[in-house]
Amino acid sequence: MEPSLINYGFSSDERGSVFFINNLNFEKVKRTYLVSNKKTKTVRAWHGHKIEEKWVSVEEGEFLVCLVKIDNFKKPDIKSKVYQFKLKKEDGILHIPNNYANGAMNLSKINSIRYFSSLSLKDSINDDFRFDSNFWDPWKTYKPNYYE
Repeated sequence: MEPSLINYGFSSDERGSVFFINNLNFEKVKRTYLVSNKKTKTVRAWHGHKIEEKWVSVEEGEFLVCLVKIDNFKKPDIKSKVYQFKLKKEDGILHIPNNYANGAMNLSKINSIRYFSSLSLKDSINDDFRFDSNFWDPWKTYKPNYYE
């Protein structure tokens, strides 16, 4: 399975507007958490899971969210394809399948990104694989703050 962007629908009238996703099923979601960064262009990467799935929604600002399918969690391929999504609130919700590592970098000063997870925190800890933040480095194009 590949990552997919679930687009919002939109409706507006004289009262205002509504963004919606009527075909999104959150039956698998066990928890959620919100991340915001103090500095612009902060990279938080790479975090992978064999079992856990995630859904990502930008709540404020703009983020570069990147994903890599992991072929071998002990020795991942540095040449693996990096999926890149430049996301704002109105762009929808990004589904991250299992067997992927993900990372994000905020591109705006005011920022927050929400993650929905298919595993409880207790179960997620046993399915947690971390890789160096620039092992795959799609961030360099946007000049992350660790290059300052």
